[in-house]
Parts: sequence; C-alpha cells; structure tokens
Amino acid sequence: MKQKKKWYDYLWIVSLSYLILGYFNILFAWLGLLCFFIPLIIAVVKGNKAYCNRYCGRGQLFSLLGGRFGLSRKKDIPKWMRSGYFRYGFLSFFFAMFFLMLWNTYLVFAGTKDLNTAVTLLWTFRLPWRQAYHGTLFSEGVAQFAFGFYSVMLTSTILGLITMILCKPRSWCVYCPMGTMTQLICKAKNVTSSRKS
Repeated sequence: MKQKKKWYDYLWIVSLSYLILGYFNILFAWLGLLCFFIPLIIAVVKGNKAYCNRYCGRGQLFSLLGGRFGLSRKKDIPKWMRSGYFRYGFLSFFFAMFFLMLWNTYLVFAGTKDLNTAVTLLWTFRLPWRQAYHGTLFSEGVAQFAFGFYSVMLTSTILGLITMILCKPRSWCVYCPMGTMTQLICKAKNVTSSRKS
C-alpha cells in the first residue's frame, strides 16, 4: 500500500525555489540561514538527525532527480568519501570558507572593501551575478553576506548534484557539512545523557 505523502515530503520545492529566487534577487539568500540553524536546533533539542532524515529539501531534490528521474548511476559512494578523515576534513574546509565569507562581509560593513556582486562557484570560479542585486535599504554588507552565502549554497548543491550523478541519489548526505555537524552534536548529547542516567 502506497504511503500518503506528508507536508514535509514537498520541501524539495523550497530548496529549488531558493536557488531560483537567489538568481533574480540575491537578498533572498538570507533565507538559507534557516537551513543552517534549524538542523542545529533540532540536533541540540532532540538529539537526533530528524532534519537530515525528514526535512532536508536538498536531499529530497537529489532523491527526486536521481531516483524518480533516473539521473543517478546508483553506485555506492567510494569508501574514502565515507571515511571520518574526508568528512571532518571537508567540514573543516567548509568552515574555513564560511569564515572567510564572514570576514569579507565584515570588511564591506566596515567600509574597507567594496561590494563584490559576484557568486563564487566551487570557491574558485567567479560568476557575475549583477542581475540579482537591485540595491538595499541597509548597508551593502547585507548584500555581501547574501552573495557569499548564496555562493556556499549553490556550490554545495552542485557538489551534491555531481555526487548524485556519479553515485547514489543522496550520496551528498554522507559528507554534507551540516550532517556531520548535527551528527557530532547528537553524539555529544547522547554521551552527556548517558552520563546523567
């Protein structure tokens, strides 16, 4: 018997809409912070990875494209990508890039650097994204953060799509920095809970 779909089964629409909206107006990139904080809050409060397993629209999008639309080779992800060395190494690299983005944002807020209206893809390729910036009532630092955060979100989506095509649909989830972070939080929470009992 086919299971009835729940509201959260359609969150892939939110992930897709986010990428589209950010193309037309970069300030929508701020909405991506929800995908940053909600998984962490769930992990801290509940001590589980419910966001990754149920609410992650990006994972759903990969499942849809790779599964239903057959865009995946459906091969096992290589062992080295599942290893702790790779996952924690990628998390560290991701954090370094994230803090570099925050530093650039700070410099624009401080007025020591001009706004850069480009999206950096795979932390290397600069794409002009001027069509997405129409000015802001706030400091240009607000827009700089949006350009940087959208770069992070678009880069991670492209990495996920490449992994989806080469391996199983949700292979990105194996080394997703957010998944690794929530896993660490859950482990720490479970260790703390077991000590108390």
